[in-house]
Amino acid sequence: MGIHYGPRPTGNSIFSGQGRPPLVVPVGQQAFTSAGSFTWTAPADVRSVCVVCVGGGGGGMYWGSTNSSTTYAMNGGGGGALGWVNDITVTPGTGYTVVVGAAGADGVYSSGSTAGGQSYFGSATLCRANGGGAGRYATAVAGGTYTVTSIYGTFGGGNGGSSSHTSYNGYGPAGGGGAGGYSGNGGNGRDDGATKGDDGSGGGGSGGGASSSVTYVDHISGGGGGVGVFGEGSSGVGQTDGSGQGGSGGGNSLIPTNVNGTQLGGQFGGGGGGKSSQYWGSHAGNGGGGAVRIIWGAGRAFPATNTADA
Repeated sequence: MGIHYGPRPTGNSIFSGQGRPPLVVPVGQQAFTSAGSFTWTAPADVRSVCVVCVGGGGGGMYWGSTNSSTTYAMNGGGGGALGWVNDITVTPGTGYTVVVGAAGADGVYSSGSTAGGQSYFGSATLCRANGGGAGRYATAVAGGTYTVTSIYGTFGGGNGGSSSHTSYNGYGPAGGGGAGGYSGNGGNGRDDGATKGDDGSGGGGSGGGASSSVTYVDHISGGGGGVGVFGEGSSGVGQTDGSGQGGSGGGNSLIPTNVNGTQLGGQFGGGGGGKSSQYWGSHAGNGGGGAVRIIWGAGRAFPATNTADA
């Protein structure tokens, strides 16, 4: 009678000694997409993971006046950064801290909008993506930056795009910055001094731009594009209608109008758009929230090696 071979184990098989069965390292992942602090527990037989973090996008600003003619630079928020680290050593059964940054909220001048929150895994020095800056009047708003350790495997990321205006008056508010990419930065949000928001790079989202509507031009700007957490893909391209395009499968922002919600930053990490005055609606745009994704298993690594859902 011939020898029967059972099914081959999946994952990474490690022989622990002659005559012993192989240790099968499972393939899996877990994503955290709601703001807050969490604990991730390493599964049995999992001894290393790869992690990507995205910071929250900053909220945009608007002026409380109901004057319809103002074209002040009440700018959008900065885009959240993205950072990733591979082959982080973990111990099965041990819990590790996961923090997901909140979206920045829009706000009225001068009480202000708020910045996006930072996201990190393990500690703030291991893999961290900072949130985008809060929208401000006639001020260049910075995108988030990232911090990654070099003591494990490969690592990288990109900063969020800024919100960059031409003048304090006359060109309207600049759009939100795009979320950072896996190997480049998010695009900068722009006002009516440019035809559109800047393109993202390295898989990052594009910046938002001035509304193309004759009615809203120089008064309303769009949110920046977000970034996806399933590995590096195409970069977002700035749109002439004022919206931001997501990078790496991230969320696009909407065409900006005076309807509340159309100036939101794209998920994850896009900065919210700005608005010249309250005449055009009672809110500017909130940023897109942050995210953390953890993956494990043989042959998986950021930025784009078997990083899709498995």
